[in-house]
Amino acid sequence: MPLPPRSEMTVLFAHAAYQLGAEFARRNTGIRALEARSLDEVATHAANAHVMCMSGLWRDDHLAKAPNLAFVQSVSAGINNFGQDAFKARGVRLASAQGANAVAVAEHAMALMLALNRLLPEGRDNQTKGHWRGMIANPATRERELNGQTLLIVGLGGIGQRLAGLAKAFGMRVIGTRSDLTKGAGVADAVYADADLLRVLPEADIVALTCPLTPATTGLINARALAAMKPDVTLINVARGGVVDEPAVIAALQSGHVGRAGLDVTVEEPLTATSPLWTMPQVLITPHSAGETQAYEARIVDLLLENLGRLERGETTLRNQVV
Repeated sequence: MPLPPRSEMTVLFAHAAYQLGAEFARRNTGIRALEARSLDEVATHAANAHVMCMSGLWRDDHLAKAPNLAFVQSVSAGINNFGQDAFKARGVRLASAQGANAVAVAEHAMALMLALNRLLPEGRDNQTKGHWRGMIANPATRERELNGQTLLIVGLGGIGQRLAGLAKAFGMRVIGTRSDLTKGAGVADAVYADADLLRVLPEADIVALTCPLTPATTGLINARALAAMKPDVTLINVARGGVVDEPAVIAALQSGHVGRAGLDVTVEEPLTATSPLWTMPQVLITPHSAGETQAYEARIVDLLLENLGRLERGETTLRNQVV
């Protein structure tokens, strides 16, 4: 479906928290903008929208309520909640936000690695209790240096490559897996095919998950993969909760085979109150906030405007095109 002229176009921004509408208004595009904070508000405005910019609030039944809809710009790199067949059937275009949060997520993964290796969660706990910890006699339980450790990045795409560069600056050896071996060379010391994961897991002191959630990666880090890791390995997940078999990870943490974990994502979000992950001192949990920075709205609006320009010029290929 073609877009109308900008003077007749309406964009619907839908997110529970992000200030996308305010950022869009600063661009003075001449395009009318609406904003929704809930599914009910999306349903109220859907009939007027030619373009929607959202992710978590997307439901495929929005398509039936939006007869003028021509394009949806996801605000997330993940597009699992969008029914691509339904988009194709309606002739509605879809693009992801892949790359928009690569800097933020890579930095967050690095922060989790540093925090766990430098015992920062324990330091914060001690500060809360007003406790000055003494020097640690046992070298095995002291803070660790990242320098010299081997980092395995599972999913050496945009986020993974950015993380590789940060890790190299800390003197780490970096290896990675990816589906396309023609990309990613040079940022890591070695790049392996996805099929080689079990073979290379034993090399890693830290395993960082930065891959998308697909049928192939669902449950990728299962009991077999965990058993292949070094004892006392550090696991970092800034991908999606579904990439891991969560009960298997919990069991590996309880046994001590996984020494520590930094988890920005969980299978169920918010994490259930009864999950044992909450009370494990060797686990650092953040609330799916790795991609959330002060620059995020600007990056999403940049991407949206680039794709609107392509559609207006009659170009057939979108940036991060899905449909």
